[in-house]
Amino acid sequence: MNILVSNDDGVFAPGIQALAKALKPLGRVIVVAPESEKSGFSSALSLDRPLRPVEIMPDVWAVNGTPADCVYLSMNGLFDFEFDLVVSGINSGSNLGDDVLYSGTVGAAFEGRLMKQPAIAVSLVGQQRNDYQEPNAFEYAAQWVHNFVLKGLPQLPERHILNVNIPSLPAEQIRGTRVTYQGQRKQAKPITSHVDPRGHHVYWIGLAGEAIVETLDEGTGQVSDFYAINHGYISVTPIQMDATNYAILEQLKQAIEPMV
Repeated sequence: MNILVSNDDGVFAPGIQALAKALKPLGRVIVVAPESEKSGFSSALSLDRPLRPVEIMPDVWAVNGTPADCVYLSMNGLFDFEFDLVVSGINSGSNLGDDVLYSGTVGAAFEGRLMKQPAIAVSLVGQQRNDYQEPNAFEYAAQWVHNFVLKGLPQLPERHILNVNIPSLPAEQIRGTRVTYQGQRKQAKPITSHVDPRGHHVYWIGLAGEAIVETLDEGTGQVSDFYAINHGYISVTPIQMDATNYAILEQLKQAIEPMV
């Protein structure tokens, strides 16, 4: 099996190194990732400049582009063979709820959405920044991905991927795995304004809004990704490229088309 591994933290990030190492027993692992951190780039492609893939060591490539660029190049001519699976991560931080709209980790996985097997985006959810700096911080998450792939990936409809979030907890404290739906966040925090040394106003994007924490739906047993993580579970969410709200198509058709 040929496995393509990418991320948005950069080719030298500890998460991608742990992931590639864990997946190697399953087949040939090719790492193609941005040469520097590209968090928040979603599915952006670089259309205003050429891309320069450089093989920095055997089967490890650095690209002067976005996470989606890396997967796009890899699946459309950079190599003379096809991939069987795309795995993006392991991200240093969560990709829960509305985060997936901005996530470069998820964006890289979405570039693999047309494969026979579902592409996977993987994130490690820590409580503090130093949770990602421990030497073995990503080891459990990487091994979980290995085991998940080894058991055989579930069948999904076309153009779907799996968004996986793994709590940064000791293995004995992880309560299991829950299939979840995408949660929601409240409005983002306000931007912060400063004046730079040259007298220009500059702005920092505000922090993400707080999670809307749902409780367990007693009727269906369904939980959100936020609920799963907050209760010590690994969250696996199927997400799709088609964002059409089919439930209101007919209503909008009746409201809009006679007016136009």
